[in-house]
Amino acid sequence: MLRLALRARHLARRGWYRWRASLQVKVVTSTLVVGIVTVGALGGYVSDRVRDGLFDERLGQVLEESGQLTSLAQSQFDASSAVTGPAVQELFGTLVPMLHGAGTSRPEVFLRRSTGTPGLAGVSDVSTRPELDGIISTEMREAVRGSDVHRWTPVAVPQQDAGAWSPGVLVGSLVSVPAAGTYELYTLYDLAPQQATLEFVQRTLAVAGLVLLGLLGAMTWMVARQTVRPVRAAADVAERLAEGNLEERMTVHGVDEMATLARSFNEMAESLHDQINRMETLSHLQRRFVSDVSHELRTPLTTIRMAAEVINDGRDGLDPSARRSAELLTTQLDRFEALLADLLEISRFDAGAAMLDAESRDLRDVVTGVLEQAVALAARRGVWLAVDTPERPVMADVDPRRVERVLRNLVVNAIEHAEGRPVEIRLAGAPQSVAVTVRDHGVGMTAEEAAHVFDRFWRADPARARTTGGTGLGLAISIEDAHLHGGWLEAWGRPGQGACFRLTLPRRAGITLESSPLPLEPEDATGPVAPGRDPASPGTDPAAVPDLDRLEA
Repeated sequence: MLRLALRARHLARRGWYRWRASLQVKVVTSTLVVGIVTVGALGGYVSDRVRDGLFDERLGQVLEESGQLTSLAQSQFDASSAVTGPAVQELFGTLVPMLHGAGTSRPEVFLRRSTGTPGLAGVSDVSTRPELDGIISTEMREAVRGSDVHRWTPVAVPQQDAGAWSPGVLVGSLVSVPAAGTYELYTLYDLAPQQATLEFVQRTLAVAGLVLLGLLGAMTWMVARQTVRPVRAAADVAERLAEGNLEERMTVHGVDEMATLARSFNEMAESLHDQINRMETLSHLQRRFVSDVSHELRTPLTTIRMAAEVINDGRDGLDPSARRSAELLTTQLDRFEALLADLLEISRFDAGAAMLDAESRDLRDVVTGVLEQAVALAARRGVWLAVDTPERPVMADVDPRRVERVLRNLVVNAIEHAEGRPVEIRLAGAPQSVAVTVRDHGVGMTAEEAAHVFDRFWRADPARARTTGGTGLGLAISIEDAHLHGGWLEAWGRPGQGACFRLTLPRRAGITLESSPLPLEPEDATGPVAPGRDPASPGTDPAAVPDLDRLEA
């Protein structure tokens, strides 16, 4: 029983899914539901009209015939000279069978002494079917006694088959018997022929309705199939276009609306193809331009660097204004070189030329190295660095240079925006992955800011001064470094509650991340979340980081 219930539930779920997933099934089922309701209502109306017509016609015949039989019985009683009980009983015994045979429908006849009429000795009630005497109800007898006209009532007539019955009409009237008083004459008419006719009509309507519904369903299926097929073809082509197969097109047949749809779709696909090709060409030219410019600038920059070093070495002999200019020149050259290095790195990512030089490393050493570099900045900003690392080694196959660059960006960002509050760095490992979180309790970020954190050279607060000389490309490079490892870079933030950044990496190459050893949202966080997502993998690997110029190396 349980297995049947589970199978029925499974079939119901499959049917529900099929109905939701197929426009053709929806159209056919909706049409059939409307058709069933319409055919059922129409069939019920026709059946009721036929039933009422048959009954009214037969009732008229019954009342007419019953009146004739009553008149015949009364004339026989009036012409009879029977005055004794045996003679009256003999008259009853002769008259009742005669009335039964006189009618065209051969009704059953019942002759009952009316209540309150003194009877004659030896005279009893007579009927053609004594076993049906109980069909005459007390209410019917009272109605007949209280009226001078024929009274009738519908009844159920038992049949010879056990439990079977058929509709009938019982008609009653009063007759006067000389020497015996008033009697009640009842005639029972069986409506079995009319019932058979009605059932035949209902069966015919049912068969016709089923055939009509079948034809309706088949026609709807064919029409829906002809309509849905090009739509489904368009959906398939659109799917392949979305996968990058820009040469896919729909087949055009005829000149009808569906053909117009196919032609319009193909024109749209062709336009998209051209636009994407132009954008790819432009993007390639832009990447090539950035790469070429970055390389070409290195030579003059080297010359300028050498001249600046000469000036800087002799700055002690310069006047204060010139000495300050020499220091600024050296500082800005450092920043310019960092920007060129970042641009070259970005161009390598864009060209797909970035390589991962992975080796097995204990991430505790990487975290320690990053913190040693950030201690001086934290001291200047009055920020306490709280570190939580496991006692056992946290080994993973990583490129230490790239991971150190990501963590340095995150830690420097946290110090920049901690506003003198502590910064927490946690490291943890799991069988398949390792993770590092960096949490500050500073200004935090809004959802709108989180939506732009991956834009190159974007700043959350343009009025905020840079104190670490960043290039504004740290975030873009950090994201690419995380992806190169097959990892995630995510962020959580709330205005006024700070931000938490999480880097999750697989322990070995080829492992697909499913979870992280550390939670992204801090336990002490309250209020709505301002999430950030990695645009390179939307909806799958959420990643967010602070604004670009907050990640300054």
